[in-house]
Amino acid sequence: MMLAAPNWLRAQSADLVLCDRLAADPADPDKPADVKGVGEVAAADVATAIKFCKVASGASRRALYQLGRAYAAKGQMPEAIAAWRKASDKGSTSAMVELGVLYATGSGVARDEVEARKLFERAARAGNPRGVTNLAALGGGAASTDPVRARELLAKAAETNAEAQYQLGLMLADGTGGPKDDAGARALFEKAAAQNHPGALERMGAFAQEGRGGPKDSAAAKAYYQRAAALGDEDAKKALKRLECPIVIGDKHGNAVTNLCF
Repeated sequence: MMLAAPNWLRAQSADLVLCDRLAADPADPDKPADVKGVGEVAAADVATAIKFCKVASGASRRALYQLGRAYAAKGQMPEAIAAWRKASDKGSTSAMVELGVLYATGSGVARDEVEARKLFERAARAGNPRGVTNLAALGGGAASTDPVRARELLAKAAETNAEAQYQLGLMLADGTGGPKDDAGARALFEKAAAQNHPGALERMGAFAQEGRGGPKDSAAAKAYYQRAAALGDEDAKKALKRLECPIVIGDKHGNAVTNLCF
């Protein structure tokens, strides 16, 4: 005989569903695959997101992180920081990254690059690609991030995460932190593109257009660019324009004036 879930558990699940719908981060590794997420919590949704995420946060570190996002969207940074601290203590790597950004920039907290680095490193070791890329962004002298180590961390995260696949693909394509590997980069971009990652779609367009790391395919390149452009990627939009208008007309000084389109 199947037992029905207690009323409080069903309510908790409903609150989390609504919290996810309004405040989930598309790049959060904790986010289930069937949850789309939102780039930013919409102003009209902030109060509702806070309400449902606050209830759901009692049993979900993801909801705690999302509660912080909702508070931040409302400009209530002390509340956002408190939520992210709790989520970070429970293992939310996305909360670690957000706190690291605040410490790195001195936003809402005293600027502390050492603490920022610790948070980014914790997130990176757990496989969060933003942790890796933010470590690299800190840079600077003896504290500069080791690109070889960055590759290793991204390789772990790239087993399951589209953003990590894209970031590692960029490193392989540029030969950063190890040998240049166009075929390997293309394979990673293809994996991330299959998950509708805009940057990876744009890179797949470029690689297919140039025949880099695999066969040259102009039709596939255009299709990749179109998908990336539809998701808002500016580089893909420019690439499509170049495909449609390939001949550049310049002035007597060699400056581009216009393009001829077909």
